[in-house]
Amino acid sequence: MRIHRRLARRFGLRRSRLLLWAKYSASSVISTAVSQVAFALCYWFGAAPLLATVVAWVAGGIPNYVLTRRWAWERRGRVLPYAIIVVGNAAVAALVTSLTDKAAQAWIDSLFWQTMLVSSSYFLTFAVLFVVKFKLFDRWVFAEPVAVRTPAAT
Repeated sequence: MRIHRRLARRFGLRRSRLLLWAKYSASSVISTAVSQVAFALCYWFGAAPLLATVVAWVAGGIPNYVLTRRWAWERRGRVLPYAIIVVGNAAVAALVTSLTDKAAQAWIDSLFWQTMLVSSSYFLTFAVLFVVKFKLFDRWVFAEPVAVRTPAAT
């Protein structure tokens, strides 16, 4: 039996939900790879964690937006909620990387290991928020419009 059928049966999911989750995951993997490389390079070459986070967020955000909107959900979402979610995500990442950088500067002498530690904190921030973003995108940004109900005539 195919794996998606086993997962669907085990968790009570429809095939369309599993496909959506797979597409969202794939778009996140692509954007995370782009973002992670951009962050590590910026930090390695001396950019402050905040600047490295912003550059990486923009670099990964462009493919993420296009893939999430056009490929995963296959429809336009509401722009303001999307912006709130991704900017909030970036703000959390900036805070975490800045704090990690301060700790790394104090405890680690090697630039290589500082870069590895701060880049890992950047990655882990987005990994932790991955499921939260999916839920918010699915329920708020790309949710099916609710049909307007008219009161029944009495």
